Amino acid sequence: MASLTDQITAFFGGNDSAADEGLRDLFITELKSVYYVEKKIVDSLGKQVSAATSDEVRDAFLHHQEETRTQITRLEDIFRILSIAAGQHTNKAVDGLIDDAQFFVDDTENGSLTRDAALIIAAQKIEHLEIASYGSLLTLARVLGFDQSAELLTLTLEEEKAADKKLTVLAESFVNQQAKEEETPGSHHQSRAPQIDPDDPNQNVTLGGTLGI
Repeated sequence: MASLTDQITAFFGGNDSAADEGLRDLFITELKSVYYVEKKIVDSLGKQVSAATSDEVRDAFLHHQEETRTQITRLEDIFRILSIAAGQHTNKAVDGLIDDAQFFVDDTENGSLTRDAALIIAAQKIEHLEIASYGSLLTLARVLGFDQSAELLTLTLEEEKAADKKLTVLAESFVNQQAKEEETPGSHHQSRAPQIDPDDPNQNVTLGGTLGI
């Protein structure tokens, strides 16, 4: 009987036929879950565009909505590569996050930058779900030797990371400071947050901190 170490090595090395079948099933389940997520997000982004106050936030959501449509097409390509029908698997996490985003809209004043700050918070929560989902799918694809799928998933994962970074920069660059000044009329304090260039690889942006936390 193989040792535990050998079994683990075979499992992650793709040399265990039973494990390989199980991982393939898991990959397909997660693929359907992400497909559901993206379908929900593309609709949700339309509502966030309508709710946004500033052109900068509105444009960011419109841009990511177009990216999301491209990402949906990539997922459909992966279904075709695997010779399986495209399908959706309900993801309660994204349903909850979308409900949370709507709560922010309902709980903030129309036309305020406080609403924009809240929308960015909600959007980044969803981005982090997507980053985790695509990262996991990419790992499974590599273990299973799904090279074409891995290439497509890598493209989307990098887009999600970039979108998260841009939202952080957008929040730190003007939305949060101006939202703060809405709360304290007459305030002329300069933002203490560092000015960040999203295209400068030498600057460290906290991806996990919507408001620089």
